[in-house]
Amino acid sequence: QVQLVESGGGMVKAGASLRLSCMSTGATSENYAVGWFRQAPGKEREIVAAIAQGGGRTYYPDAMKGRFSVSVSRINDKQTAYLQMNNLKPEDTAVYYCAAPYYNYGNYYTRRSDYYYWGRGTQVTVSA
Repeated sequence: QVQLVESGGGMVKAGASLRLSCMSTGATSENYAVGWFRQAPGKEREIVAAIAQGGGRTYYPDAMKGRFSVSVSRINDKQTAYLQMNNLKPEDTAVYYCAAPYYNYGNYYTRRSDYYYWGRGTQVTVSA
């Protein structure tokens, strides 16, 4: 069972940076693929970054390339994923979620339906 907890959100001004964390509090000590999504009010949840099991491959939509960076590390034998967000814009305002798939086949995943475990989200608010 994988339980995910996001942290690191907050209120910042345009141009600032934030680093979100996604910690696993479940029983697993294995590595797993991670997806970062966001959902703004009235909009669909969209992917902003994904990383394959082991961290060797990453994916970013075009709008996030160059500003967002996803990575993973191990702390106390548990995987923690990070989303570094630079040059934030007001349109980046949303609740950010991390997610993990039920099965890992060594690749990253880009669809919501690829993910089984979800955190509760962390709010990011960017003012002009």
